[in-house]
Amino acid sequence: MATQRLGIIMHGATSRIGTTQHLLNSLVPIIQEGGLLLANGDRLMPDPIIVSRSAEKAKALADRFGLKRSSDNLDACLADPENQLFFECAYGGGRVELAKRAIAAGKHIYLEKPVAETLAEVLDLRDTADRAGVKHAVMQDKIYLPGLAKLKTLLDLGALGRIHGMRLEFGWWVFD
Repeated sequence: MATQRLGIIMHGATSRIGTTQHLLNSLVPIIQEGGLLLANGDRLMPDPIIVSRSAEKAKALADRFGLKRSSDNLDACLADPENQLFFECAYGGGRVELAKRAIAAGKHIYLEKPVAETLAEVLDLRDTADRAGVKHAVMQDKIYLPGLAKLKTLLDLGALGRIHGMRLEFGWWVFD
């Protein structure tokens, strides 16, 4: 049984969603469990590098979770062949440009939503990734769940009358 290391550039991991959902509740438990068991009996071990504009914030977050790598230099992380995957979860815009930089560096990409402001930008990014031969994925959003799609239809039809307030609660989980 061999261990395959996966270097992951975690850009934006200092954000709330990056810290709680992607590190605390996903990658860190996988690392603590010894990686993911693959069908061939090997293990895939994530090796994230926390990237932030602030070297201090990146290091503090890495230290909090017992991770060894942090940086404030995205260009150096993209140039490092030890990093195979660019994971963009920073709050705010600019994902298309960041993803294209990662693709140009030969990295696979995994992006939080929203990826872009227009469909044309998303399709262009997909085509860029396909031409470069890198794998690409986007975090799925809850708005496409069947119940929410039906709720939107009812709202669009005016079937619920005038809405004065609404509260939706969602949980999320990571499967073993």
